[in-house]
Amino acid sequence: MEKKSNTTYDLVLEAAGAALISVSAFISLSFMAVPFTLQTLAVFAVLMSIGGKRGTVSIICYLIIGGIGIPVFSGFKGGIGVLLGPTGGFLVGFIFVGLLYWLLAEHIFRINDRKTGVRIAIKAVTAVICEIVLYTFGVIWFITVYASQTGPVGIATALSLCVFPFIVPDIVKIAAAVSVSEAVIKAIKH
Repeated sequence: MEKKSNTTYDLVLEAAGAALISVSAFISLSFMAVPFTLQTLAVFAVLMSIGGKRGTVSIICYLIIGGIGIPVFSGFKGGIGVLLGPTGGFLVGFIFVGLLYWLLAEHIFRINDRKTGVRIAIKAVTAVICEIVLYTFGVIWFITVYASQTGPVGIATALSLCVFPFIVPDIVKIAAAVSVSEAVIKAIKH
């Protein structure tokens, strides 16, 4: 949906995207090292609805807002300590997800030029690729930071804490994001 461009329009969409991501973090279950939130649903819905460029700006704004201390991260937390903590890699990784989505969906696969069925399939495949990158970045960060705070942690332990419990919910969130984005695109066009 990246075609229309004017500064005010862009700012409104980017602010709405940052707000959606912020609100999604409030829906949080913290029963593991990595909390279960709806952030990945919001991140993908934002990227797929307003485009990779605007979506990435929304993600960066969200991280800046949280980084300066406003409690927009899961568990109503904020501050640079959250970003630098063991699960901060998943938050910082959202930037790479946004950039990768922008590159793949809009520049390589050119989803804006596709019919609905193909566009939906490309969004889903691109989101899965982005999710794998997010898992990789988050796990490496988790292992590095966790080890510096409490001692070494193995890859199997990190995967069992940071990835395996989230695979099925994240697939559901990707499907929901695709569906939401298609509805938003239709609403914005009308």
